Amino acid sequence: MQSMQADAVTPHAVVEALLRGPGAVRIQGAFSKEQVAQARSIVMAHSQDRAQTVTHFQGQAAQDQRLHLQRRVWNLLAKGSVFSEMAEHPAIVEAMRLFLGDDFIMGSIAANRILPNGPGQEPHIDYPYWDFHAPGTFPVGINTSFPLNAQVTIPLDPFTPQTGATAFVPHTQHELRYPGDGDAFFERCERMEAEPGDAIVFFGATWHCAMPNHSVQDRSAVLIQYLPKFVKPMEDLRAMVGEAFVKSASPTMRQLLGLNFPYPQNLDAVAVAKNAEGRTNATR
Repeated sequence: MQSMQADAVTPHAVVEALLRGPGAVRIQGAFSKEQVAQARSIVMAHSQDRAQTVTHFQGQAAQDQRLHLQRRVWNLLAKGSVFSEMAEHPAIVEAMRLFLGDDFIMGSIAANRILPNGPGQEPHIDYPYWDFHAPGTFPVGINTSFPLNAQVTIPLDPFTPQTGATAFVPHTQHELRYPGDGDAFFERCERMEAEPGDAIVFFGATWHCAMPNHSVQDRSAVLIQYLPKFVKPMEDLRAMVGEAFVKSASPTMRQLLGLNFPYPQNLDAVAVAKNAEGRTNATR
């Protein structure tokens, strides 16, 4: 997989890899050993006794009664400041500003923990494309010439073929399509191999999936979803984090929570007449 060092990342290089390149890039050494250890400790503590949480693309695991070997931890922002640090990483934020627009938001930040012998996922594409197996529910002509998603995976354990490093098929983001049985995904895929503290940035329209963990150790990671300002976020982060978090949030975090974008709102309840939008004399 294409890689670059954290101190050499440029927004244009990331965007080129995501939009016109293979669809994914690894930023090596994005986070310190201390940050990784702190994040991993929190994830392990919150997933130790919570085998059954909402998850995705695990239909076969559910049929095989193996969901307990794959665990999600949601609402990470409320569980430790290290996750805000990860979400606000300067190099990632600058790349997302170019890729998704200056006012991009965060749609989700969660952790995925796959235990030894834990299952892999169905090959898929990510929200808001994740149900494109039903293309009739999307607008006519939708395509990936402009992105509606970016994903960041931060390994907290080594991502190797043995532990189940994420598989992806390079360049599949160029045509918006959900992978099917005839696409030979597993014959064509490469792996997102990485070390703890790396950041794997990819366009969620690229075909990918977690692979089974055939090792004797856990394979855990923080998963961050970024979206354009106008896409409805997957997690209700603003409500989940609580008022104290919002009051102390940095300007970047306020943007990520969608607080810079005022809609939807009850326009009938606005007491003072004003020109809220437009090029001339708008209040926003």
